[in-house]
Amino acid sequence: MKYCLVHLGCQMNQSDAERIRTVLEGMGYERTEIEEEANLLGIVACSVRQKAIDKVYSRIHRWNTWKKKRDLLTFVSGCILPADREKFLTRFDLLFTINELPGLPDMIRQYGVVSAASVNGPASAHPAEPLIPEESKSDTARGYWHITPNYSSGFEAFVPIQNGCDKFCTFCAVPYTRGREVSRPSQEIFAEVRRLVENGYRSITLLGQNVNSYGLDRRSDEITFAQLLRGVGEIGNESGREFWVYFTSPHPHDMTDEVLEVIAAYPCLANQIHLPIQSGDDKVLIRMNRNYRMDGYRRVVQSIRRILPEATLFTDIIVGFTGETEEQFERTRQAMDEFRYNMAYIAAYSPRPGATSSRWADDVSQDEKKRRLHVLSEQLQKDSHALNTALVGKTVRVLVDGKDRKEGFLSGKTEGKLIVRFRSDDTSLIGQFVNVKLTHAATLSLTGELAAAQAVAAETNAQVAS
Repeated sequence: MKYCLVHLGCQMNQSDAERIRTVLEGMGYERTEIEEEANLLGIVACSVRQKAIDKVYSRIHRWNTWKKKRDLLTFVSGCILPADREKFLTRFDLLFTINELPGLPDMIRQYGVVSAASVNGPASAHPAEPLIPEESKSDTARGYWHITPNYSSGFEAFVPIQNGCDKFCTFCAVPYTRGREVSRPSQEIFAEVRRLVENGYRSITLLGQNVNSYGLDRRSDEITFAQLLRGVGEIGNESGREFWVYFTSPHPHDMTDEVLEVIAAYPCLANQIHLPIQSGDDKVLIRMNRNYRMDGYRRVVQSIRRILPEATLFTDIIVGFTGETEEQFERTRQAMDEFRYNMAYIAAYSPRPGATSSRWADDVSQDEKKRRLHVLSEQLQKDSHALNTALVGKTVRVLVDGKDRKEGFLSGKTEGKLIVRFRSDDTSLIGQFVNVKLTHAATLSLTGELAAAQAVAAETNAQVAS
């Protein structure tokens, strides 16, 4: 019996998918990437973006046509808005939140499908309505964290530290799809990080919708985010191993100098900060309910530059938010010019049912949103190229993560998550750290050459392999 699991959306959904795989394989199901081979088909959905939700409807339509010819069981989980949830009830056999994952084996058995562990057993008729587990208890979220994930990579891993969000940004669906903030016990986080380090993982990302509010929901018996990072840093020092730790996403309102100082104090805590700005205009930030103003955001960036001068700076931006004028958009472009981001994830605003802003007029035309997105993309390319050009001639540490699209090249990322490609056929370097001398800068990427000693070793490895 085989299963195929599709995950859409953010890194949190990918992390959830890794735990779902553990549960299914624990039941005896074998993983396949080919949907046509699977007896069990599932999606970790994302209601945050319309394109992602469109993909869900496309897939379940195709899967349900297959049911006319063979027995299939379908399920959906992930970040799902109430409006999408209602529609999914009539399309999928099973629907569950990630908090309810520990009960998935019982759901599948109750549905009467032949289990993978007992292929020869009888399958009863499908009930008319999909099964949905009973409402979760308040601490159920901590139950699914106990499931050891089936990691997608042998050298990069995501570690969830919290679930949900209390910020209620007016454009965002997360509080309605994942609920209020729940912090994972710090000792569980430390145990997972320590296990990953012992198993040779090189890149670890701490995940949450608002990581720097970690522990605030459990003030009496949990540590702060800065203390959590310090504990991870100590694990790094004790291990003597080389690895990089990232976190995403922080909220500018909650970012403190203490967090930045902890990062500066520990080699394993990476010099890379993802600090969403969303808009460079105070009035737009108020309508977005972002709880900071540009002066406050500017002070955080100044602290990053002072405490972590080598750190790269990434951000998120929305263009065409409800009521955004040309003057307000221009302030966002000016903010990009001021802060000079290494990377910016720029999205055109689209209303999400359930989020507060969905009740407001979407009064910026699609053509104007596309134009504004193009303007900011050009600003990003200009800044990125200039920042990358300043690195040419330097030798940097790179974690190799795979083959490059260009034949005969490998690709990887610096500690600051800058993309670097270099000539090599030695695939044994994938998942390893190498030193690369940067020789050429492009928009959003760099090219270099393996440092002399490693180039010789790579050539020797290639000859042995051949």
